[in-house]
Amino acid sequence: MNLSNEIKTAILVLSGIIMFIIGFSYLKSNDVFTADRTFYAIYDDVEGVSKGTPVTISGFNVGSIQDIVFYRNTEKLLVKFRVENKINFSKNSIAQIYETGLIGGKALAVISKPGIQAKSGDTLNSAVAPGLTELVNDKLSPLQEKIESTFVSADSLLISINNILDQETQNNIKLTFEDLSNTIENIKLSTSKIENLLNDNQTKISNTINSINETTSNLSEFSNSFTDLELIIQNLNQSSENLNLILSEISSGDGTFNKLIYDDSMIKSLNAASENINLLLEDLRLNPKRYVHFSLFGKKNKEYEKKEK
Repeated sequence: MNLSNEIKTAILVLSGIIMFIIGFSYLKSNDVFTADRTFYAIYDDVEGVSKGTPVTISGFNVGSIQDIVFYRNTEKLLVKFRVENKINFSKNSIAQIYETGLIGGKALAVISKPGIQAKSGDTLNSAVAPGLTELVNDKLSPLQEKIESTFVSADSLLISINNILDQETQNNIKLTFEDLSNTIENIKLSTSKIENLLNDNQTKISNTINSINETTSNLSEFSNSFTDLELIIQNLNQSSENLNLILSEISSGDGTFNKLIYDDSMIKSLNAASENINLLLEDLRLNPKRYVHFSLFGKKNKEYEKKEK
């Protein structure tokens, strides 16, 4: 079958138009060969969302945004998006705009909720998830306020310090630091002298320490002799008690010692006995035959004659 050039040209033009429509729809994320349903959601702000923005459920791409227009001459925005027919969710589901990554980019997620199944043309509840930038701003805003307050306080402090530290005070501070530096230098010098002194007298110090050790040892030995000293003191105490007992008996009037001290009759008797003994000894010396003799016939003893004094 032979076709005329006009028919061939018409077929080619129609094929080109069809391919253009299919390609344009594909670029707009509209699948021509997939049946879908249309839904709506109303937002106060859709920054970052445009036609062709993907629509996802649980992170899976199920459609795209088809159009964004103002809602009934207000500042609110009506977003029209499509979802494949095989995807079902309820009318209570939420169409939430969220960020897809750190670099940027937005998407619309359908968060399924229990309820009656949604039909094409229904308007879903809308929401906007806070992005990373908003979260950072929320966290940094209080910190920024604190930093600003800190800088204000620091500025006030510096002003106060400048008011206090006039030229005279600054000079006094400089002099104080100079004196401190001189003091540290003197301490270093004193430390060096002490070190030299210790090095020069190392032998004497060693001898002194040895003498202290010997003295400590002697004291230890002396402390050991306290046991003998305690025994001596105990004996002295016992002797003292015995002597006190004897003195007590003498003072009480009992015994010979008391009569010797307090009764002169015993002394007189002793004196008389001593005198008689002396006379006996004298007579024995002068007349020994009177006391020692032998006689065969017996001899009358001579009477004793008392010697006149």
